Amino acid sequence: MSYIEELRWRGMLHDIMPGTDELLAKGKVSGYIGFDPTADSLHIGSLAQIMTLIHFQVAGHKPIALVGGATGIVGDPSGRSDERNMLSEDVLQHNLAGIRKQLEQFLNFDCGENSAEIVNNYDWFKQFSFLDFISDAGKYITVNYMLAKDSVKMRLESGMSFTEFCYQLIQGYDFYYLWKNKGVLLQMGGSDQWGNIVTGTELIRRKDGGEAFALTTQLIRKADGTKFGKSMGGNIWLDANKTSPYKFYQYWLNASDEDAKNFIKIFTLKTKEEIDTLIAEHEAEPHLRKLQKALADDITVRVHSKEDLQKAIDASNILFGQSTTEQLNALTEQDILDIFEGVPMFETSKEVIENSDIVSLLAEHTQIFPSKGEARKNIEANAVSINKEKVALATKIVSNQLLRGKFLIAQKGKKNYFLIKAV
Repeated sequence: MSYIEELRWRGMLHDIMPGTDELLAKGKVSGYIGFDPTADSLHIGSLAQIMTLIHFQVAGHKPIALVGGATGIVGDPSGRSDERNMLSEDVLQHNLAGIRKQLEQFLNFDCGENSAEIVNNYDWFKQFSFLDFISDAGKYITVNYMLAKDSVKMRLESGMSFTEFCYQLIQGYDFYYLWKNKGVLLQMGGSDQWGNIVTGTELIRRKDGGEAFALTTQLIRKADGTKFGKSMGGNIWLDANKTSPYKFYQYWLNASDEDAKNFIKIFTLKTKEEIDTLIAEHEAEPHLRKLQKALADDITVRVHSKEDLQKAIDASNILFGQSTTEQLNALTEQDILDIFEGVPMFETSKEVIENSDIVSLLAEHTQIFPSKGEARKNIEANAVSINKEKVALATKIVSNQLLRGKFLIAQKGKKNYFLIKAV
């Protein structure tokens, strides 16, 4: 299966410049995608472009990831209704380092002729004066041509700065530079980048009479109309410090059936046969959510690790299945806060927790029960647990029961959880 066929059956292909398929059929091609360093981590919205480069390399081509040190300063207006804040040099360098590290997780940088490469457009722009740029690149692209781009037209009424207006010309010059100096013939990106990409092919044609090609992929949409890559807490990041592996795993595990069928094609390397089998098994027993589990397992391992996946599964079992004291004690403070996000939390002192009888702790000091009588009745009915263990009226809390030295997980019945925090 060719690269284009691979993207097409996975539902990823959007636009393709005539001749691109024929170019790729001739042999190894160097192609690139740009990544915007507005943060020190990519989020799952960038994962589709990472997968585009992975498939490109698997097909025998050379993938180049351009981390936009220069374009990151300017800011891409595509898909935006306002101008974003410009980044300082220190922040930009910090962000670039984080993104480089993440890209190196996914691409093979040691496989001969089609080894992946990371470039930074600041390297060729840092010594490029404004006068040199407008004479070397600006004279080949007309203002009319730039005004016709959707990324500009949608901002004309509200206004856009000259800085952002120039973005497409700067990105176009990136393509020209890589074409001229590294033999790059193809630029890829999301469908919102089509206008910027073809500006590059046009600059190559007008400036040097050369030929280059363009390909864009579908922007990912969720079936319910909500934005892909967002949760109640904001972006789903690839950095475990920004989005814990547990939350990352849960995002994919909670995908709807329709989204899971789409996502497993886009975000995994499973073959068509494997995916068709999974979909068939899922449809036969949808309550088992085999598709979502396969999707969440695959992506969590590739973005994080097998160990992180197992921890995420163990953490999920705390809420939805059986769990052991050992698994509870293995949770980090952030794991506990993530798992029990949204459940009622009560704060009291460590001294109160350790010096109160269980009835007083659950009724007077935390209000998990409205009265001591109600607490006593539920305990006698064997309906109360602390850290997943049933409690009796004589139960006393000791310091080593506090998870991470500060938390107790209280449970009333099977589904009602409460978090008690020592402060």
